[in-house]
Amino acid sequence: MVRRFLITTAAAVLVLVWGVPPAAHAVDGTRTPGSPSYTVTLTSNASGSTWTGHESVTFANPSADPLTEVYLRLWDNYHGTCPSTPVTVTNVTGGTPSPLSVSCTALTITLPAPLTQNQSATIGFDLSIVVPSGADRFGRDGSYNFIGNALPVLAVRDASGWHLDPYSNNGESFYALISDYSVTLDHPTSLLVPATGTSVDTAGTSGRTITKATAKNVREFAWAAGPFVKTTSTTTTGVVVNVYRVSSISSGSASSMMTTAKNALVAHAGRFGAYPYGEADVVLDNNFWFGGMEYPGFVLDVVSSTALAHELAHQWWYGIVGDDEYSSPWLDESFTDYATDLYNGISGTNCWNSVSWQSSAEKISNSMAYWDAHSSRYGTVVYTYGKCALHDLRRVIGTTAMQNLLKNYAAAHWYGISTTADFKAAAQAATSVDLSSFWTTHRIDG
Repeated sequence: MVRRFLITTAAAVLVLVWGVPPAAHAVDGTRTPGSPSYTVTLTSNASGSTWTGHESVTFANPSADPLTEVYLRLWDNYHGTCPSTPVTVTNVTGGTPSPLSVSCTALTITLPAPLTQNQSATIGFDLSIVVPSGADRFGRDGSYNFIGNALPVLAVRDASGWHLDPYSNNGESFYALISDYSVTLDHPTSLLVPATGTSVDTAGTSGRTITKATAKNVREFAWAAGPFVKTTSTTTTGVVVNVYRVSSISSGSASSMMTTAKNALVAHAGRFGAYPYGEADVVLDNNFWFGGMEYPGFVLDVVSSTALAHELAHQWWYGIVGDDEYSSPWLDESFTDYATDLYNGISGTNCWNSVSWQSSAEKISNSMAYWDAHSSRYGTVVYTYGKCALHDLRRVIGTTAMQNLLKNYAAAHWYGISTTADFKAAAQAATSVDLSSFWTTHRIDG
């Protein structure tokens, strides 16, 4: 996700939240809406910076508590000036929309009738996306467009109610259940369009190409559009890797990153379970203000082997084993940095000895609400202290036990959601050592 280890930490982002209704009642805890299936058809302008078309999503309600409404998260509206937004939803069908809330990043859609347990429904809407200037996870760098988090996605309701957290530019706020995507992108043939999933290109109208991307069992969908230079190779385990580079990046740098991508995918799969998506796209641009950002099967990165190994580890930690990134960012960031250390042969010896807490409130397990208010400490605590805690846990329970713990934990939460309580219970079950004092010392609550 947005990596701070290659850059200076940005100032805290203050986000105004309004219009968020409380949960109507205590839900049964089942995460809903379930099994979302998104169908998207978009057409770009000549530069790939504007996309218009239609999106629909079919979903079920696995909860015993009825769904009277759903929420769409329009995350990239953070990049606008509410109410002037880069992502616009109009002509909603299947429900009645309310005005935008949460700084224009949430849209309530009231369903025509309560959706009871195991019933399904479909909502649809017209969609417009205008990519703003700037080399960002949602931004335009010259003739290159990066389109992450631009598709509206369903918010999650669980035991805490609806998750309508604000956008975080310091880290991530994303929390999505496993979904299927069928995305058709009509664009000029001069533009290559790397995307989540597996893509097939066919001829469109004169001078245009239709890229049809299919992605199953993913949490989100992202793509890019521009005159990239593309190279393709395959890992020893059969995963197709495509590296797309902007013109300012050399072929030698791209070749080195291809090697890293292939090696990292194989190494991570050996530790956490086979990579399930068959393809991975790596998009390189050294103008990103961050080290890298990952989406399912799709990574934005500067030329850095450490950053790329980190982003690819996120295919497991958040992509496959999901979590509520706003509430518990350590569950993917700390785990991913730990995986990166393992890939690079770093044992983390004595790394916990350099830990120095800024206050009694500072904890590895703090939410993005805390880190957005203390942004200068986010990378240090969540990334560095977090991975050091996992190195320490390995030393406490033993290397083999730790290896088995992470592989078994990933398998048990494959395409599901991880919580701090889940992981602590799994870790305790993996050892006869009482870990109560370990969690206290390492400031991991939950």
